[in-house]
Amino acid sequence: MSDVRIAQQVRRRRTFAIISHPDAGKTTLTEKLLLFSGAIQIAGSVKARKASRHATSDWMEIEKQRGISVASSVMQMEYRDCVVNLLDTPGHQDFSEDTYRVLTAVDAALMVIDAANGVEPQTRRLLQVCRARSTPILTFVNKMDREVKAPLDLFDEIERELGMSVVPFTWPVGMGRNFGGVLDLRSDRMRVFRAGADRLNDGGDEIVEGIGNPALAARLGIDYEHAAHEVALVREAVPAFDEAEFLAGRQTPMFFGSAINNFGVQEVLDALVDLAPPPGPKPALQRTVQPGEDRFSGVVFKIQANMDPAHRDRIAFLRVASGRFVRGMRLKVVRSGKELRPNSVVSFLSQRRELLDEAYAGDIIGIPNHGVLQLGDTLTEGEALQFTGLPFFAPEMFRSVEVADPLRTKQLRAGLTQLGEEGAIQVFRPVAGGALLLGAVGQLQFEVVAHRLEHEYGVKARVLPARYNVARWVTSDTGEGAAADERELKRFVDANSHRVALDAVDAPCVLLEYAGELRAMQQNWPKIRFHALREHAGLVFQKQLEG
Repeated sequence: MSDVRIAQQVRRRRTFAIISHPDAGKTTLTEKLLLFSGAIQIAGSVKARKASRHATSDWMEIEKQRGISVASSVMQMEYRDCVVNLLDTPGHQDFSEDTYRVLTAVDAALMVIDAANGVEPQTRRLLQVCRARSTPILTFVNKMDREVKAPLDLFDEIERELGMSVVPFTWPVGMGRNFGGVLDLRSDRMRVFRAGADRLNDGGDEIVEGIGNPALAARLGIDYEHAAHEVALVREAVPAFDEAEFLAGRQTPMFFGSAINNFGVQEVLDALVDLAPPPGPKPALQRTVQPGEDRFSGVVFKIQANMDPAHRDRIAFLRVASGRFVRGMRLKVVRSGKELRPNSVVSFLSQRRELLDEAYAGDIIGIPNHGVLQLGDTLTEGEALQFTGLPFFAPEMFRSVEVADPLRTKQLRAGLTQLGEEGAIQVFRPVAGGALLLGAVGQLQFEVVAHRLEHEYGVKARVLPARYNVARWVTSDTGEGAAADERELKRFVDANSHRVALDAVDAPCVLLEYAGELRAMQQNWPKIRFHALREHAGLVFQKQLEG
């Protein structure tokens, strides 16, 4: 295929993640974006945990029971001649590592804010990740059909808390019971609010041309007058939308609406297509890869086990970085040198899959595999490339795990190995032997792993306290070459085998009870480097261990 054809396809792609604090309405908005794009005909109910329908993007049994998202979901849809790849992420902070990795695979983010609560802690954390990557962000202020904070207060809070300029594209008239709709400041018209349902209204929303239309004042009274006054203030104080500032992640367009009522969703979907950038260059260790190149490359940013429990499958989610993917093509796993010829590659609408014949830069494809692919793996048509930046954070909580039935020990290890490979939990194998150790950011991760072990692997496990509180990956830097580095690392591991464990990619990690122990160890081992972050699939560690 010609480079011109590939470039045309790349320009059609929009790949973005939806991020928010828990319960801001992120999953509901995901459903409604799918609904407005025509990808689904009826939205799942997310209002009741025991409802017969569940969110399209929440497919795990535990998600349906608890009414939360604990795994990121991938959905692809077509809208206005664009191919939109939408990634719904967990809002709960205990699963932030999964969300951080997803954010490495997108070109833009849609931030959902609960209008009653404003900017919440998890929103700030996710925003920091986006800002560090200069990811363009659109902001949707949700739940305007409830009694919420005043729009000007929300506007000031977002600017102050997130440290970026905000440009309102729409502005609300009233709130709660008096919510009348939104003024579209760019199109100079008002979209009148009417409570929606799971299905789209055939007639669409009522549009009144001219935000200064006297009919609006007569119809909506004091709420309209108040909104018109606020709009005048905002227009006076706020700079014009600057595409360059938006693409640099320093300015965010803001929209108001009510996702549960299908209101304000159309404007957001149109803005994503109009404003979000197509796929851009992706840096590798060797060079920067351009999306329009004719040769295929991609990186695995997520692995999910048991999306289809009946087949015990493992899907590697790969972000295409360049070129054209064709089903059955020869691909090289750069880390291992192994060759793949994937014939059952799929695209997703959450758990629902379709066989995929081709894909281009920006697309997210799923490759079924049985341990061949790891998080952070780069796939190419033969070139030795390694994409970086996939984060693994040192755990903050530790547990040991025992099987209730000793005859199920093999199943326990198999289940934990797969869950560790997918990144649902960090699994450590003590060098000196003994029970496997689990590392996590938050308590909920342990609960989810125990639930999945029982329901997906048939293993009842006891998750017990562990004495460790600090973890650091270790490498060596002697300044005397690779061979000396390997010897020094081996000497360290041998001397500290009682508190060194290997993670899912056999990277050595030292586990300690107190931060003071880490300081002492750093002084005693000046040629050992202690890392709170592991960025890729352990290539440095593996090379050092080979010695």
